[in-house]
Amino acid sequence: MATTEKNKTKKQLIREAAARLFRDKGYSATSMRDLADAVHLKASSLYNHISSKEEILKDICFENAQRFLATMEEVERTQASATEKVKALLRLHIHTATEDITSVTAFNDEWRHLSEPYLSEFKALRKNYEGRFQAIIEAGIRSGEFQAVEPAIALYTLFSAVRWLYDWYKPGKKIGAEALEKQVCGLLMQGLGRK
Repeated sequence: MATTEKNKTKKQLIREAAARLFRDKGYSATSMRDLADAVHLKASSLYNHISSKEEILKDICFENAQRFLATMEEVERTQASATEKVKALLRLHIHTATEDITSVTAFNDEWRHLSEPYLSEFKALRKNYEGRFQAIIEAGIRSGEFQAVEPAIALYTLFSAVRWLYDWYKPGKKIGAEALEKQVCGLLMQGLGRK
């Protein structure tokens, strides 16, 4: 059952407001006062719920990273072809971009503001995900499903091709999320496939 605004905890509401502010203003330009105003609290009361804005950024980044890695593990466990595995991962990126716009914005753009040791830990999670995705592409090249291209170029082309979605897509667009997913996956898989 979906969580309604009424049932959300104050911390959840603060996190969502912070993610919107990070998206709209950027992490560095967002102050605790901005965040307090967004959730109708005094700045001093905000500290009853969170310790810092970095705590929120860290939670957003690591929760998104875990979501991507959990799906990667599911995909790797299947006996599906490399084509089907790449499609499943692309659907994850597209679905996340259309369903969780604020968090994915912070995850994509603002992670660089994490302090150590969180920055190194987060980079390691990203590198892990990217390496496993690239391994699937390499398997597809070996099996003849994909054209013989440099796997890293294929990987980062796919990532670049879905990064714009979270900025462009808004609910109520002429094209729905399902049609968007079908068209983007179709275009990208056609480009990756053998000519």
